[in-house]
Amino acid sequence: MRIPLLNLPWKARAGDFIRHMRRNVGLRVISLLIAVGLWVFVNAGQRGGVETLSVPISYRSIPAGLVIVNHPPDFVRIEVAGPRTLLSLLDPERLTVRLDLANIPTGRSDLKLSPAMFNVPRQTNVTRITPDEVHVDVDRMVARELPVHLDIEGQPAAKYQIAGTELKPSTVSVSGPSRYVMALQEIDTEPLELKGETADVDARLALQSPDPNVHVSASRVQVHLDIAEVIANREFRGVPVEVRDTDFKFRVSPQKATITLRGPASKLDGLDPRGLVFVDAKNGDPGAHDLPLQVDLPEGTQLVKQSPDRVRLRIFREKRTDANDGKTS
Repeated sequence: MRIPLLNLPWKARAGDFIRHMRRNVGLRVISLLIAVGLWVFVNAGQRGGVETLSVPISYRSIPAGLVIVNHPPDFVRIEVAGPRTLLSLLDPERLTVRLDLANIPTGRSDLKLSPAMFNVPRQTNVTRITPDEVHVDVDRMVARELPVHLDIEGQPAAKYQIAGTELKPSTVSVSGPSRYVMALQEIDTEPLELKGETADVDARLALQSPDPNVHVSASRVQVHLDIAEVIANREFRGVPVEVRDTDFKFRVSPQKATITLRGPASKLDGLDPRGLVFVDAKNGDPGAHDLPLQVDLPEGTQLVKQSPDRVRLRIFREKRTDANDGKTS
């Protein structure tokens, strides 16, 4: 007769163990995968790597009265080596390079960039900086008053000219780096285009900025141009000398004169000088008379010179029979 009782407890325990293992196999597999993943992550994170970053540059504490005239870089590129987990946490904004310009002189200065300027985490280091040197050009700020220059293109009409110019304001204040401001002599307006004007011109013109670094106190000026006819001199030769206010025949010597008149060129060009030069014989008795030569000036003209100044007039006793009967050779 067999007695199986000795084996039953062990088999029962083995079966329970097998059933327990089968019931938790999913959780165990998941736990194993998590453990493997953590191991891989930790080991991978500890491996070395290189990260390239664009880091801002801040220029601080520039002395009062000085200004940077060039355009130094706003960013610098750096390469940082170290564990990948630490590199992934780098923030370029927190690595900003702050350059202190409190004691910088005027002119060009070359500022060297070193790895120590970048606040990177421990176990990492800056291996490359591009550029590794920053050029800063500094100048003094100055101000001065300069005249405004009116830039004119074109011309008034023929025989017209610009007789006067008025600018408001006629001078402006300019400020900026001394190298630009001290080289200026005047501030130009934008071009004022003339197209044969015969009357006064009024305009509002913009001022031309000589350089982006230079500030001009006014942006526009009011312009007034006086447009007037060209004033010129013209000589008239061989002008007949008339004798006025006598009923008697006469003889005048010389019979012709030369006069020079000054006035608008357009009026002088079309002027007929006949009848302008005369002697006044009013109340003149028969006989010889030495009389001043007179000129009947057209409106807007003036006498510059005449020749002769006086003429010899002989009045005869015989009366004239008509207006043209009086001259004797």
